[in-house]
Amino acid sequence: MLDFILSILPIIWLIIALCVIKMAGWKACGLTVVVSAVVALIHFHMNAAEMGTAILEGVLNALWPICMVIISALFVYNLVLKTKAMDSIKAMLSSVSSDPMIILLIIGWGFGNFLEGMAGFGTAVAIPAGILVAMGYDPLTCVVACLVVNSTPTAFGSVGVPTSTVAGVTGLNALTISGNIAILQLITTLLSPFLMVLIAGGAKALKRSWRFALIASLAFTIPEFAAAYFIGPELPDIIGSVICMIVCVLVGVAIEKKNPEKKEQHELMKGMTVKKALVAWSPFLLIFVILLFTSSLFPAIHNVIASVTTKTSVYIGENPGTLSFAWLDCPGVKILIAGFIGGLIQKAGIGTIFRTLFETVKGNVKTIFTICSVLSVAKIMGYSGMITALATALVAATGSFYPLISPLVGMIGGFVTGSGTSTGILFGSLQAKAGAAIHISPEWIVGANMAGGGIGKMISPQNIAIGSAASGLSGKESKILSKTVLFAILYIAIDGVLCMLLA
Repeated sequence: MLDFILSILPIIWLIIALCVIKMAGWKACGLTVVVSAVVALIHFHMNAAEMGTAILEGVLNALWPICMVIISALFVYNLVLKTKAMDSIKAMLSSVSSDPMIILLIIGWGFGNFLEGMAGFGTAVAIPAGILVAMGYDPLTCVVACLVVNSTPTAFGSVGVPTSTVAGVTGLNALTISGNIAILQLITTLLSPFLMVLIAGGAKALKRSWRFALIASLAFTIPEFAAAYFIGPELPDIIGSVICMIVCVLVGVAIEKKNPEKKEQHELMKGMTVKKALVAWSPFLLIFVILLFTSSLFPAIHNVIASVTTKTSVYIGENPGTLSFAWLDCPGVKILIAGFIGGLIQKAGIGTIFRTLFETVKGNVKTIFTICSVLSVAKIMGYSGMITALATALVAATGSFYPLISPLVGMIGGFVTGSGTSTGILFGSLQAKAGAAIHISPEWIVGANMAGGGIGKMISPQNIAIGSAASGLSGKESKILSKTVLFAILYIAIDGVLCMLLA
């Protein structure tokens, strides 16, 4: 019991610091490193060298690839603002629809899910939130909405890496796990677009736009479910998001044409040519193209760039993890290249491009520190045995009712690490063994773990830091957490009940 209490202490402190004391995220997370280090040193008998190398591994893991991805995504967004291309993008989106909720769903839901499917690592929050804030959406509600809807695509993000990884760790069938995740997340995935509208626009907006939200929901969920159940974890987000964006744009245009009172919106498109449109969207189009053609869907290219990788171990204790530095096959590198080329296409000088990159890094030092702190806490808790103690205590306490809290275990992993992949690595084997012990399919329980991991990302300090940086709310992480936590509770309750009933 003492192991459990002390193991959960860093998490409790972090919640109190952010929600009760309302401390800035970088301070709260920095102090959480201290709390977890003290517990690990005194109670779990980690020595100083092990502690130092665990923290170093966390920092290196945070800097590459996570911070690299975030800085690259924010750099592209800032450069588009600087070149004034965002004005053209606003005009084009306004021509699709004058309804802000339709644009919200196209960018935050459709485009966000595509970015999660292709890149992950926070891009699905940073880029859509940045675009929406630039278009005049309220920063706080915008980032909360993006965090909430980014929870369900996580297991199939980065071309299926989280689910493929947990299948490898546990030795279970990836297709079966993928299908189980799709079943468990069906309700929350269908619900997400409605909640996005409710968060950003309130009850009146939902009453006005629920039909379009339903279309957006079904246009993504049906193909995503089919791909996850019948094909595997690599393509659900990509297929679902592409179909969703096409359907949403077509329906949005059709609705706008029937609304003669709002034709003044089309005045914004005067002088807009195909060339000007392509120039304005060039960084984002290049992100799409580069991510697609360098992904595992195109092995001839992917295998070449993936080979340029350095692997090393940093932690000096037992069972050290392996850090992989994919110098070319990193979403951040690809996004950075797209940003540089897009900036040149938009007539930005080399000096302007580098200055924008420097300003982006300088303006997000606290965000980088926050993420390094969160990953350091994750490594300390993982290597010291604190995370295992938490999960083991929950398994022992619940017995045959374990499926009810299985997604909660995954949510703890997602909260601590901010990563669906790391959640699978941390808890995948434990969840599989728990399932076998109570005579329930291990693939089902592991699927619940991955679904819970995505929900944990909704309230993870790492992802909240990404959202706050993208929306200009650095230092307001406690406000974001207080808004997202209720939705996390709702989602985990739905998944827990479904997991228990269908087990």
